[in-house]
Amino acid sequence: MAPQATSATTTSRGTGRGIGIRTAAGSSERSHGQLHVYDGEGKGKSQAALGVVLRTIGLGICEQKQTRVLLLRFLKGPGRAYDEDAAIEALQQGFPHLIDQVRTGRGEFFGADEITRIDLQEAERGWTIAKGAIASDLYSVVVLDELNPVLDLGLLDADDVVRTLAAKPPGMEVIVTGRGAPRSLVQIADLHSEMRAHRRQDTPPADAAAGIDGIEVYTGEGKGKSTSALGKALQAIGRGISQDKSHRVLILQWLKGGSGYTEDAAIAALRESYPHLVDHLRSGRDAIVWRGQQQPIDYVEAERAWEIARAAISSGLYKTVILDEINPTVDLELLPVEPIVQTLLRKPSETEVILTGRCKHPPAYFDLASVHSEMVCHKHYAERGVDLKRGVDY
Repeated sequence: MAPQATSATTTSRGTGRGIGIRTAAGSSERSHGQLHVYDGEGKGKSQAALGVVLRTIGLGICEQKQTRVLLLRFLKGPGRAYDEDAAIEALQQGFPHLIDQVRTGRGEFFGADEITRIDLQEAERGWTIAKGAIASDLYSVVVLDELNPVLDLGLLDADDVVRTLAAKPPGMEVIVTGRGAPRSLVQIADLHSEMRAHRRQDTPPADAAAGIDGIEVYTGEGKGKSTSALGKALQAIGRGISQDKSHRVLILQWLKGGSGYTEDAAIAALRESYPHLVDHLRSGRDAIVWRGQQQPIDYVEAERAWEIARAAISSGLYKTVILDEINPTVDLELLPVEPIVQTLLRKPSETEVILTGRCKHPPAYFDLASVHSEMVCHKHYAERGVDLKRGVDY
């Protein structure tokens, strides 16, 4: 598997060293845009898209680049509120030149036998906006959230969609999410990551939610783990802004020391406006940590972040705690498993904990999760030697 900026079990470039997290420092950057497809039955698809939105806005904030994102959300009409809406609106108010958002469709689930004329009109309205945005070349990132189920339901002509996306401007990133991606779209995609709902072998299908409510794990070889966590953070911050002023969010990131991460600027902007809602801390060296080459500072940094995490979870002061890249940290034996298990077992019921990152040996706390999405990599542009991109990959 080729390296990624957010996490990597890498054997590329002849290293063969196992678990290691690629940092932002010294990363090459591509200029050519890619077509990303996130699908599958597991959780994390729209969250991953929101994570990229956060990074793209952050890039525009910190570097004043000509970057703009369109978040076009199908099947998410104005009849229903979503947790992330308030946070997106806050970023729009602060940085109106960086983000546009459009919602189409009705606000409830419906099947193929319940399609109405309005559903067809709303899908067409959204796609007309998308085609105009793609043709205009005004956006550096276009997110087509839940486009896949729109195609699966037959609300749009899949051939027209594929032709349009295949002819997108060369510098534009396009991200398509949702279940049921058509084969023709997957074939032209540069990245295809499947979010697979992972269940323990001893868990009956009827008891798919077995585990402790409020523990979510995002793992696997595919792209989308850290971006899903960032999307989850955006949702939680939005919940705090619009619904519950006590909904405080902590984002802790292991193995990602240093600077150069574009999401930092967007998180800092939200912190400036809502200082009581979000806290953010990075830990680790600004370098890849390989198994067998751990340094004393790696253990110190890992433990430092864990002590903050443990206290935050146990205190109940935070309603959402993101533990980004804690899984490879444990896999590298920089942290023991048992204290994490015990902390999760004793967490307040209203506290949600999200744990991310790939690992070769699943730790015991995976069995505690009520949500476990495995990101399965079917296709990745890095495998073709394509560089990563600021504001998208890191």
